[in-house]
Amino acid sequence: MPITKAVFPVAGLGTRFLPATKASPKEMLPLVDKPLIQYVVEEAIASGIEEIIIITGRGKRAIEDHFDVSFELEDILRQKGKRKLLEEVQKISNMLDICYVRQKEPSGLGHALLCAKNLVKGEPFAVLLGDDVIDAKVPVLRQMLEVYNTYNAPVIAIQEVDRSQVSNYGIIKANLIEEGIYRVTDMVEKPPVDEAPSNLAIIGRYILTPDIIELLKKTRPGSGKEIQLTDALRDLTKTRPVYAYKFRGKRYDAGDKLGFLKATVEFALKNEEFGEDFREYLKTLKL
Repeated sequence: MPITKAVFPVAGLGTRFLPATKASPKEMLPLVDKPLIQYVVEEAIASGIEEIIIITGRGKRAIEDHFDVSFELEDILRQKGKRKLLEEVQKISNMLDICYVRQKEPSGLGHALLCAKNLVKGEPFAVLLGDDVIDAKVPVLRQMLEVYNTYNAPVIAIQEVDRSQVSNYGIIKANLIEEGIYRVTDMVEKPPVDEAPSNLAIIGRYILTPDIIELLKKTRPGSGKEIQLTDALRDLTKTRPVYAYKFRGKRYDAGDKLGFLKATVEFALKNEEFGEDFREYLKTLKL
């Protein structure tokens, strides 16, 4: 069955960016000239996704407004003859239809997906985390869909991380079956360094099958006293194959201050409008 739906869980509090995120969603932080979430939505669309479900929470209204039509702004841009900016603004609201569901309390990624159960309607679906921005020639979700179409099974994105960082991620235990593709045998959420089964970390891209919903309903709160998707996926590996894919591309953890700064510099350098001028400016800094 083709994947046409993608879920974006964005109800988190964004505490790593306080006080900037006290009244503004982390996903709306600008990465050069676009908010973080727009990069990820564009990846989904470029991968063939037709319907997006965004799981929001209190204080996330700015996300809905961003993807909505802004009649007043468009009218002002039209009157001032700013056609290029008008086209950019209209492009955002015309991307595709987006559905919104409220997660009343931030109780984990697994709980967020349960909030979307009535909208995924028993179909396989993708999950993309809005603060994982990945620069890739071929959109990472499209890469994963090729794996899904080959194996007809859940697929999670992974990357190798430094062993000292494993306690910040869900970590898999897996067997390599072909280049870049693993069959998962176990996984654990944020293990201590000395207990991690590998240094293969789960990154914010998933392709999931409908059976994950029933498992999430039975999953008890785990790490951080939240319902963890990793725990449900671990149970899923006991009943069916689950695959991990080491994607091609560079991932930025834009939900982390240092990761966000790195992404800002590197995306700015690639900007066609001012990238070269920015590069020359950086050369003048006494580092």
